[in-house]
Amino acid sequence: MAISQSQLLPAPFLTDVTKGYAKDIGALTAAPLATKEFAPTVAPQDIYQTDAYTMAGTAGQGIGAYDPYITGQGAYSGLPTDYRGAQDYTGPDAYEEFYSPYQKDVIDKTLAEYDVQAGKGLSGIGLLAAKSGNLGGGREGVMRSEFQTKSDLQRALLDYQMRNQGFMQANQLAGQAFGQQMNMAGTVPGLERADIAGLESAGAGRRATAQAEIDAERETARLAAYEPYERLGYLGSGIGSMLSGYPAQFQSSVQPNPTPLQTAMGIGAVGSGILGNLKGLYS
Repeated sequence: MAISQSQLLPAPFLTDVTKGYAKDIGALTAAPLATKEFAPTVAPQDIYQTDAYTMAGTAGQGIGAYDPYITGQGAYSGLPTDYRGAQDYTGPDAYEEFYSPYQKDVIDKTLAEYDVQAGKGLSGIGLLAAKSGNLGGGREGVMRSEFQTKSDLQRALLDYQMRNQGFMQANQLAGQAFGQQMNMAGTVPGLERADIAGLESAGAGRRATAQAEIDAERETARLAAYEPYERLGYLGSGIGSMLSGYPAQFQSSVQPNPTPLQTAMGIGAVGSGILGNLKGLYS
């Protein structure tokens, strides 16, 4: 006996599409995605930033840049080892370094010339005494004593004035040197801080550019890796739309071929019917 079977099947053209999609998605997801190729990475510190940190942390530089100009310890900042700091220009002997080496010669020469002139003055007193008839007398002695006393005072005052002038000049130069070193102690750290800030800023900009390049390369690799997934995703969305919007099912009536047993049973039934009819005719 023949069997009639009804089936609801997808539209034939969708069957091929969905089979191909299932095959492709299975092959694509069979192996894990190599995410290491586009994992986030950080750009290394720029060399300008490294230089800035080194400068800030080096003795005699950065926040300690003022020290050599105060203590004179130049070896810590690249300055000569005999560099003089502000502290070297203080104290009672600070002026000596600036005292002119010719000062003593000038004083000695000036006083020697003064003594010559003073001697002439004494000679003049003797001449006056001789003219007045008092040569060798008490009056001449008094005049000579008074003249010598005044001369000695003037000589001492002249010596003091010249020495004081030399000291004042040397002391003024020592004060100027002290002020210059203190000014350097206040100025150099600011300049070095500006250098450090400039290096840090330039390094940060260069590092940001390098990071942007790394991110762009990473994004390019990510897009390439996910492109097959996105393509299959678009295909899957399209298939879903077609399945939901297209009359994608139709009814099929299938009548399978009879099996040998069914054929034999059918022949037997026909034979029985024939024999039954024959018996009815001849009875």
